[in-house]
Amino acid sequence: MRILGIETSCDETAAAIVEETGDPDRPWIVRSNVIASQVSIHREWGGVVPELASRQHIRDICGVVDRALEEAGTAWSDLGAVAVTQGPGLVGSLLVGVSFAKAAAMAAGLPLVAVHHLAGHIESLVLHNGELPLPAMILVVSGGHTSLYLVERVGHYQQISRTRDDAAGEAYDKVAKLLGLGYPGGPIIDALAREGNDRAVALPTTRLTHADRNAPALKGDLDFSFSGLKTAVLRHVRKEGSGDQPLLTKNDIADICASFQRIVVTALVDRTFDAARRFHARSIGVSGGVSANSRLRADLKLHGDRREMPTFVPSLPLSTDNAAMIAAAGLRKLRAGITATMEMNADASLSL
Repeated sequence: MRILGIETSCDETAAAIVEETGDPDRPWIVRSNVIASQVSIHREWGGVVPELASRQHIRDICGVVDRALEEAGTAWSDLGAVAVTQGPGLVGSLLVGVSFAKAAAMAAGLPLVAVHHLAGHIESLVLHNGELPLPAMILVVSGGHTSLYLVERVGHYQQISRTRDDAAGEAYDKVAKLLGLGYPGGPIIDALAREGNDRAVALPTTRLTHADRNAPALKGDLDFSFSGLKTAVLRHVRKEGSGDQPLLTKNDIADICASFQRIVVTALVDRTFDAARRFHARSIGVSGGVSANSRLRADLKLHGDRREMPTFVPSLPLSTDNAAMIAAAGLRKLRAGITATMEMNADASLSL
């Protein structure tokens, strides 16, 4: 079976065709994966502008879907279902994809599958690597999310922890903005960090020992927090650029980027491995946009090799928001007999 996936949760208009292989160990293969990025539109604003994003989705959605079908050599009659991101995300953006998917499914007489965006990121690991040894501890880390999920059986995701404030990717964007580096901040800081000394700037590491009052069922010590780190960078920048002190040099900025990235990656990796040990996981996966970070990938592999724990990341094209992961998660739900009705609507705060 081939399925059309549609993703419009934020500022990428994406469509993909994913096909079942019949191999239980590597269940899916990507036939096409088309993404229309809006980075150039939002860069001048320093972040995503929801109204601009939704309007651009309307302009792009038809062409992106047509191209995905063409690249996959697939006609509408060859499809078995349509999968679409229901949430979470920007509601205006989500509505474009949901409306298109509902209309397309109805017109083609196909089942409609509503997919949680984070489920898509988790299934991107399977799409690239094949089925992971279970139970698996999965870190989903992006501009809007930083959460740990325990996957004890396929298609079931239990949240173990989350960020208390900023997501890791959000912290990258904010630090890049205060350093005057542009948007999006993650790739820029990652590149500059390779040129800097990651011990040059003393920055704090957040330690959480109490439960999140917004989610008291979670123990708390595996949670993440990056707002304090962001504030520490801000204070350092103000201190270095105040009074008779010279403005930050290129080397100073590289050192700040390297030091900031070391703290973020250490927090992500340490908590993930702590959670894996606590819940007796047999594998670890990291997905989401920040999983493309070079230091995160290197440190994850290093820790995995040292602890003899298999670690997995998606390919770079599957790390950022894309529709192939939505199609894969849609196939997972479809094979479990779960479909959506035409009354399904976008949900900006959809829980997993």
